[in-house]
Amino acid sequence: MGEVRTIGVDLAKNVFQVHGADASGAVLFRKKLRRHQVLTFFAGQKPCTVAMEACGSAHHWAREIGRLGHTIRLIRPAYVKPFVKRQKNDAADAEAICEAAQRPTMRFVVPKSEQTQAAALVFRARDLLVKQRTQIINALRGHLAEFGIVAARGPARAPQLMQAVEDPDEPIPKLARPILHMLVETLHRLDEQIALLDHEVAQRAKENETARRLMTIPGIGPVTAVALAALAPPAETFKRGRDFAAWIGLTPLQHSTGGKQKLGATSKMGERTLRRLLILGVALALNDPIKDVPVLVDGPPQPVLLAGNSDHDLVEVPNVAPARPLAFEAAGVVWPELQRPSPNGFIGDDHAALKQHLLNQPQAQWEPEIEPYCVGDDLGWKAVAFVADGLDHAAPSTRLAPILRLM
Repeated sequence: MGEVRTIGVDLAKNVFQVHGADASGAVLFRKKLRRHQVLTFFAGQKPCTVAMEACGSAHHWAREIGRLGHTIRLIRPAYVKPFVKRQKNDAADAEAICEAAQRPTMRFVVPKSEQTQAAALVFRARDLLVKQRTQIINALRGHLAEFGIVAARGPARAPQLMQAVEDPDEPIPKLARPILHMLVETLHRLDEQIALLDHEVAQRAKENETARRLMTIPGIGPVTAVALAALAPPAETFKRGRDFAAWIGLTPLQHSTGGKQKLGATSKMGERTLRRLLILGVALALNDPIKDVPVLVDGPPQPVLLAGNSDHDLVEVPNVAPARPLAFEAAGVVWPELQRPSPNGFIGDDHAALKQHLLNQPQAQWEPEIEPYCVGDDLGWKAVAFVADGLDHAAPSTRLAPILRLM
């Protein structure tokens, strides 16, 4: 029997499947392991390559098995599927993972540390709360419409719905009013929890050195900077800025054949949170060009409304279509900044080319009625605006001057 070189692991909650192969790919063993047997099994193996599909628990097992001296390889499930032979079962999956890990051109996912996963939790939790808030608002609008009370779409009209529930003169049946009160109270709690997460993001932007450097890039503010520091893998993972942009999902889809290059829309295959934030930030920069004014990076950001009506209940976000190619360029600028510190704390000539490119772009059309105080979810474009202390909140051109203290 040869020496084990690669072990493929099909992860599960309780029953794991492992597949061992030597350097030539010949099968050495196939085993089922209970959860409590996994670490004992790998502790008894000589150091080798252990491959797993990148899933929810993969990073945890990568850390635990890696401490035993093994080399860890995480593979996207989409890259493993072509190696599955006919039937779909645990043994076939483990064998496919083992074979995929042995391919010389295979791309692997970088295992994350506990701190990295913990830092990303604030964005995952906030997206969930925003979606829940949207569901509650839609439910309130739908239920009230059944009783003849209508309101325009959008979270900006939520106060109008809540006021209707509280108003005893509105034609709401007595039996329905307590249930609607429960929805209103839930909405208030969600607003409070989202505000706490907003404060946490702003605090991290002030304390994280990498985030403060990233905020010198046009179109990147505290939210995007903190998200990049928390969600992006190490910069040395990528050979060039374009690879980083492709990981985010900003490169076009290819449908080329017969020597003819045919490019489509952006792939949207990568990290959707970072992709959304970069596109929004550049889109806002397009609609309010920034002059070459040095801005301190370490100014504490404060949340403010971006551009609304006299009641400050709406914020306008530009059409994002013209911003997608520029978001690709912004990602290319982000990559070297993740590798090296900036020589000083000011926006100088480091990103002059990108700034001039933004200034040369035609103004995009605006789409109104987008709510403020929201990182953004799949239900619509939302935005959080941040400005440095001491800026005039009443002047949009001044508020957006430090190259978009926005996402």
